[in-house]
Amino acid sequence: MDISQFQKAERHQQYIAGMRPVINKEALFSDMTEDYVCPPEPSPYGEVTIHFRSARNNIDRVFFVCKGEKHIMLKTETDNYFDYYSYSVQLDNEKLVYYFEVQVGKIDCFYDTRGVCKDINEYYHFQLIPGFKTPDWAKGAVFYQIYVDRFCNGDPSNDVLTNEYQYIGDKTVKVEDWNKYPEAMGVREFYGGDLQGVLDKMDYLQDLGVDVIYFNPLFVSPSNHKYDIQDYDYIDPHLGRIVHDEGDLLEHDQHENRFATRYIDRVSNKQNLEASNEFFAKVVKEAHRRGMKVILDGVFNHCGSFNKWMDRERIYENAGGYEKGAYVTQDSPYHTYFQFYDNHEWPYNGSYDGWWGHDTLPKLNYENSQQLEDYILYVARKWISEPYHVDGWRLDVAADLGHSPEYNHYFWKEFRRAVKMVNPEAIILAEHYGSPKDWLQGDEWDTVMNYDAFMEPVTWFLTGMQKHSDDYREDLRGNADSFWGAMQHHGASFTTPSLQVAMNELSNHDHSRFLTRTNRRVGRTNTLGPEAADAGVNKAVLREAVVIQMTWPGAPTIYYGDEAGVCGFTDPDNRRTYPWGREDKDLIEYHKSLIRIHKDYEVIKTGSILFLLGEYNLISFGRFDKRDRVVVIINRGEDERHASIPVWRLGVTYQNRMARLFMTNREGYTDETQMYVVENGYINVTCPPVSGIIIKDIDDIM
Repeated sequence: MDISQFQKAERHQQYIAGMRPVINKEALFSDMTEDYVCPPEPSPYGEVTIHFRSARNNIDRVFFVCKGEKHIMLKTETDNYFDYYSYSVQLDNEKLVYYFEVQVGKIDCFYDTRGVCKDINEYYHFQLIPGFKTPDWAKGAVFYQIYVDRFCNGDPSNDVLTNEYQYIGDKTVKVEDWNKYPEAMGVREFYGGDLQGVLDKMDYLQDLGVDVIYFNPLFVSPSNHKYDIQDYDYIDPHLGRIVHDEGDLLEHDQHENRFATRYIDRVSNKQNLEASNEFFAKVVKEAHRRGMKVILDGVFNHCGSFNKWMDRERIYENAGGYEKGAYVTQDSPYHTYFQFYDNHEWPYNGSYDGWWGHDTLPKLNYENSQQLEDYILYVARKWISEPYHVDGWRLDVAADLGHSPEYNHYFWKEFRRAVKMVNPEAIILAEHYGSPKDWLQGDEWDTVMNYDAFMEPVTWFLTGMQKHSDDYREDLRGNADSFWGAMQHHGASFTTPSLQVAMNELSNHDHSRFLTRTNRRVGRTNTLGPEAADAGVNKAVLREAVVIQMTWPGAPTIYYGDEAGVCGFTDPDNRRTYPWGREDKDLIEYHKSLIRIHKDYEVIKTGSILFLLGEYNLISFGRFDKRDRVVVIINRGEDERHASIPVWRLGVTYQNRMARLFMTNREGYTDETQMYVVENGYINVTCPPVSGIIIKDIDDIM
């Protein structure tokens, strides 16, 4: 053989022998959980170590990229499947924004919150905020939302009475039939639920597995929803205690609330107000004794026309111990709390700014009243402090507060300082539609009600319905790509500390009940009637949704009665009463079983998440950390499906077996164990129609 040909062949063999395999993009991984960011919630000026994973012996190098600079990461650990790279960063007091660049020969790619990507987009970069920490007790905590008037009537003596006062064009109505559907204009209806009823059902909540009670507003208010606050200083006696009860109801021909003397006595008499606050403190203390937290609903963007600062209803005009309201006189000490358009209309000036034009919801005028700002911050501290010791705030329409984005952000920074100064472990979560990123920078809100990165994608995938039942999209029902794309895109607005405490709801007081969405009927109670919300519902689909809810990152939040089979179109129909004595006990037991699984495995609360499989009507995702690996499979289709799940991506070794913890399908649910053998890094699972399956590595369940 010619020596040159021999040398050429030898060089070719050496090249083939030394050539790396094609980059295994499915093995690449990093996120901001504690396995990949250590410590996961670092202090300013500390050091943090960032980790990145690749397939074993598969890549040439990986760079940590920050502020336009690339830093090579060192291989620091290897296991059966993966190599792990590390880079340590000395922090200052500014946000750390970064992504990764991976190189294999002449091939390179980027990695950010989307996973492997070809382009660089700052929206999807990882973000680490030194000093930002969310309460550990809230990470993965099970919340239970209570709309108090509809939960349980424990004290009939404090019920709102028929004709007690006038509200939005008519008089109040005491509903005698607990099981009656709410009227289409049901804001004046009162069923009598109260805090005594909550206290009476503490055993039920504890047995269900509730960690946190989230109350819809409790402060003095004329509506049953109480988002039109009348007095921020006191719990409404209709929910608390009425110890002094004198005066008259409105007569048939009386329509002015200055004549509603029974109501005026009930809500302005300090004996009733103080007794109600004391009783609320008792409720919180009992919840704490049982290991449950309590958070309040804070409505600080607007108040109500009944509010003592405005007093459009002239309830406080002649009540002892109260200043004149801004509606009553221009000389009111609360004049600057509101924006008036005509300074010539006093007395009884109705030319004030209402939120979205509603004169029943006067918008609070923070920019022109330091006194108002100071008082609301006092309210924020008051309920966190002794003797109430509430554990946090849910903030209503929080992005709307103020007249400008600049003031809005300023106020929430001040609010956070005020609350965290009293209790650093109190949670601040906000209602928000759209990206919350600007408010989740570590100095305003802790997190949000997770509509975009939970409620909506789950609803579209499982039901094809919009969350108000106002639209149906066949193209989104069963669309795995849309589901995961929405979760990734909207999830990028969160840092991991915010995501782990995000309120993951299927239903709430503003949207249709999830069980009703399963019937795929577009409409509302005023167009279809409430009975239509009950017709054709599919509990198997709801059970699938609860599987996702109890295994997805965040705080699973149950809207009272969802666990008992309550249906309803969007409000007011979604505010039906809890069906005591008629509850779906099998569905309650189902929730208990999944809550137990959620609580038994820390990996479900704080572990990483990977999307493992997505096909039409079928999704699978994994939760994993260095200790545990959990696989969730959802088949929302009507046919049996066979799924091959790449559990190697979670670090499940070839020698492992995995075991089914739980399965739900059309016929019911079971926690009977079924074993799966890992073959070449995959498990093969037969998924019954309309099913949800939870599978775990076997180490600590046998």
